[in-house]
Amino acid sequence: MERVRLLTESLGQKTRLFLEMIKFEHSIFALPFAYLGLFLAQKGWPRWDLFIRVSVAMISFRTMAMGFNRLIDLPIDGENPRTKNRALPAGHLKPAFVWILTGTSWLVFELSAFRLGQLCFMLSPVPVILAWIYPWTKRFTWFSHLVLGIILGIAPYGGWLASRPEFSWVPGLLMLGVVTWVAGFDIIYALQDESFDRQKGLYSFPACFGPKAALRVTTLFHVMTWLAWFSAGMLAGLGHIYQLGMALAGLFLIREHWLIRSFGIQKVEEAFFTMNAVVSVSVFLAVVADFSLGKFFQ
Repeated sequence: MERVRLLTESLGQKTRLFLEMIKFEHSIFALPFAYLGLFLAQKGWPRWDLFIRVSVAMISFRTMAMGFNRLIDLPIDGENPRTKNRALPAGHLKPAFVWILTGTSWLVFELSAFRLGQLCFMLSPVPVILAWIYPWTKRFTWFSHLVLGIILGIAPYGGWLASRPEFSWVPGLLMLGVVTWVAGFDIIYALQDESFDRQKGLYSFPACFGPKAALRVTTLFHVMTWLAWFSAGMLAGLGHIYQLGMALAGLFLIREHWLIRSFGIQKVEEAFFTMNAVVSVSVFLAVVADFSLGKFFQ
């Protein structure tokens, strides 16, 4: 029994380190947009079993993608002063253990996609292949930021297709907004590694074009984000509550840029995590509130 207890504690500690390494809490960025696609397709609250299946698919996919990213980036992370203390480069986790959890997460994702319907299962290789390609792209193109955006941008369309297997511009516009939103905040995050990326020949946008150009293109991306999300809501017939939510989301995006322009990378964690988490949740809650209370404000 003592050996079993020690083994269980060791496994639990390693799993905790793995979740810290992949920043599991950042699932909050994409998860609400998968729910958005689901809510808009259902025009209200979805069935709980469908809600849970979408949640499992999203969480398992992101876990797989981040695990694979950390494995491929291990040589780079070991040289970067900002990332060398992560569990893998620091030696706290073995690559074999990370491969096991990454592979298990992939199997869970595929099973979840299968349970969501034939179309979702048939399309499931698309985000998987993109997730496998993404870690390599930063080695030859700054387009890597947009590849990441496309990977997370699939979330609202995936949520929509889980409920209604048909084309619509509503999740399409949500997807466009997520693509530019993620690409923008990923460029902001890359400001931390500008010098390192340039030294190692990595193609982040700041390393290729400098921080001023990075902030200009990020501003453009986030204007496109707001317009796409606002248009999606109008096309879906959402009303004043959604418009108010989008106004708040716009203010949070503005604050994100103000923090970086005023304080530089000293405020990157607040700008990257706090502001973007609030933006994501704000848009989601605006849709839910509009469906739930909108009829009282017509």
